[in-house]
Amino acid sequence: MAGFTMSLNLLLLVAMVATNILSLYHLSSTTNFFQSTVKSSPSSVPTVPDHLLRQLHTIRAAINHLTNHQPDKSTSSASTLSSSSPKDLLLYSKLSPIASACHNYPDLLHEYMNYTPFSLCPSDADLVEKLILRGCHPLPRRRCFSRTPRNPTESNVIWSRYSCKTFGCLTAKFPGLGFDLSVEKSKSQFSSYKSELDLPISQLLQIAKSSGSVLRLGIDVGGGTGSFAAAMKARNVTVMTTTMNFNAPYSEAVALRGLVPLHVPLQQRLPVFDGVVDLVRCGRAVNRWIPVTVMEFFLFDLDRVLRGGGYLWLDRFFSKKVDLENVYGPMIGKLGYKKVKWAVANKVDSKHGEVFLTALLQKPVAR
Repeated sequence: MAGFTMSLNLLLLVAMVATNILSLYHLSSTTNFFQSTVKSSPSSVPTVPDHLLRQLHTIRAAINHLTNHQPDKSTSSASTLSSSSPKDLLLYSKLSPIASACHNYPDLLHEYMNYTPFSLCPSDADLVEKLILRGCHPLPRRRCFSRTPRNPTESNVIWSRYSCKTFGCLTAKFPGLGFDLSVEKSKSQFSSYKSELDLPISQLLQIAKSSGSVLRLGIDVGGGTGSFAAAMKARNVTVMTTTMNFNAPYSEAVALRGLVPLHVPLQQRLPVFDGVVDLVRCGRAVNRWIPVTVMEFFLFDLDRVLRGGGYLWLDRFFSKKVDLENVYGPMIGKLGYKKVKWAVANKVDSKHGEVFLTALLQKPVAR
C-alpha cells in the first residue's frame, strides 16, 4: 500500500512539472504569435494552438484521475474510528442521541459499551461514576443484564467493590455519613437545635404553614444516604435524593429506606419538570468547591424546578467569608428570593476565614 501511494505521488509530481513546462511554452509561443500578429493586423485576436490545448487537457485529466484515487486521510481515520467502536455503541447512536460530553472521553465510552449483548453486564460501577462525573449523562442504554448479589440480602448491595461488607461496618467506620438507617436516628438528626445554623424540620414546617404554603414534594441535593428524605417521609412529605456512590453504596441505602435515589451529578440538569417542587435542600455537597459559573447555572436550575412560593434551603454552605460577601451572596441575591433565615457562623479552628451559611429562601409567588 505504501509503495502504491509513493508511485501515485511521483506520477502527480511528474504531471505537474510537465503542466508547468507546457504552460510556459504556451505563454511564450502565444506572446510571440501575438506580437507578430499585432504588427501585421492589430484587429485580429490571437488563438491558442490546438495541439497545446489537447496536451493540456490530457495532463489535467490525468491529474484529476490520480487525485481521485488518493486516499482521503479524514475519511480513512473516520472509517478506522467507526470500525474500532463497539457495535452496540454504533447501533445505539442511530437510535438515540448521546450526550455531547461523552464524545470527549471516547476511551471510557468505548470501554463502557464494550460488552457482550444479552449476557451479564460488566462489573464497571466505578467506570459509570467516572463517565457521569465528566458530564457523560445520561449514559447510553445497554442490552445486558444488571448484576445482583450472589447471596441476596435485604440490602441488595454488591459489596465486592467496597472495603466494608455491611452497613454496620460503614456506620462504625464513618459515623457521620448517615449509614445508620434506623428511623429513630433519622428523626433525631433533623429535630434538634444546637446552633443558629440548625433548622429543625418542625420549625421548617411551621414556617411553611404560617405563610400558607404546603410542603408535599422536595429534592435533597447531594443527600447522601437519604437521612433528610427519611425524616420528611415520617411527616408525610416525599423527598427525592440526588446522590452518587463515592466509595460507598449511597444509592442502595436510599432505596433501602423506601425512598427515591436520583443518580445525578451536581452539574447535571435535574430530571424534574418546571415548577413542581415545594422544597429544595442543598446539603454539604454544595459548597465553594463548585466552580462559580457552574454554581450559578445550578442555582437557576433549582429555581426552575421550584414552584412559586417554594423554599430553597442551603444547609451549612461552606466558603470563605470574603467569598460569601463578594461572590456567593450577590449570586444568591440574583434569584430575588425572600430571606426567611440567613445565619452565618465561623468554622471552628478556621485558618483562612471559612464560614458556614444556613439560609432558607422563599421564591416569589408570581413573576
